[in-house]
Amino acid sequence: MRGIYSAAYLAALEEGYRKRRAAPAGLDIGKAFDLIVGTSTGAIIGCALAAGIGPDRMQQLYREHGAAIFPQKIPSSLGLSLLRQLWNRPAHLALGDEALRKALENEFKTETLAELWTRRQIAVAVPAVNMATHRSWVFKTPHDPKTNHRDDNYTLVDVCRASSAAPLFRSLAAIKPMGAIGPADVFTDGGLWANNPVVVALLEALTILERTDSPEKRDSAIEIYCLGSCGKPEGDVIGADQVHRGLAAWKFGGEAAKVSLGAQEFAFDFIARSMCRYLKRSVRIVRFPTDKIPASLMEYLDLDETRPDALDALIRHARQDANMTNSQVMSQTDDGRLIESLFTSMPSR
Repeated sequence: MRGIYSAAYLAALEEGYRKRRAAPAGLDIGKAFDLIVGTSTGAIIGCALAAGIGPDRMQQLYREHGAAIFPQKIPSSLGLSLLRQLWNRPAHLALGDEALRKALENEFKTETLAELWTRRQIAVAVPAVNMATHRSWVFKTPHDPKTNHRDDNYTLVDVCRASSAAPLFRSLAAIKPMGAIGPADVFTDGGLWANNPVVVALLEALTILERTDSPEKRDSAIEIYCLGSCGKPEGDVIGADQVHRGLAAWKFGGEAAKVSLGAQEFAFDFIARSMCRYLKRSVRIVRFPTDKIPASLMEYLDLDETRPDALDALIRHARQDANMTNSQVMSQTDDGRLIESLFTSMPSR
């Protein structure tokens, strides 16, 4: 659900530049990029931008369908709610999966990755995990001349369902390419290994430039723009007398997954920026500026939080962060200049 923050942030930036440029139909954010990479809720927003769908529409998707996608919130403590969900949660997950599928179909229809590439010429890469092998998987448009076209006939709907199939929060995604015969493959959330997909983006960008037929493009600089989804501050204060954690303290493994996600988000940023120093081409990684999360927002940051006041709070914070980004643009910081160049050169819809 925190994807509504990312959609609202981009919508606020787009609206500001639309007015400055007097573009009546809005700006086509996706067309400003050669490659879009998104994981989990970021896969939904990334595929939408690649397809030419504005962030304002995606903001409405979260608002209008969130409660149906997450009909039952995960219990935050031991108690009667947890006991009930031991029995009825699978049924609620099935309802939520169907609600998400219908909401995505309303936006993407039956378009496949191959059809998206043909129509828009924007490369897309979406991380997931294949449950049959527990190996990482990246769904890709057929932008690579050496592709074996493995993913061509997966629909955007199924790719987004696969990448966002967060354990405990959502059903696993059983999907197969359109027209395929035989059993479906089962996927889970790409955030388990690439919650911050900046390394995936860097590797894919390097591959695209290495295999291009254009000598000019082969030596091009790379600019990577990163936008998160307003995650909770990470870390725990643990005393020496609290290290013997049991099942309840680890929330039956849920807390371990949270630690893993936070650690790899930081690690991937560090790895990507460290790699850039050893590359022969210029690479800039720009993380869109965001302010500190206020204490009043903390209660609204659960992944399955769908209360209207929670969504309003995330949207307000996104707009405030967009205003702070505009301040950096006006101050002409290094990142501010790149962001301004990005949005001023962006084609209209």
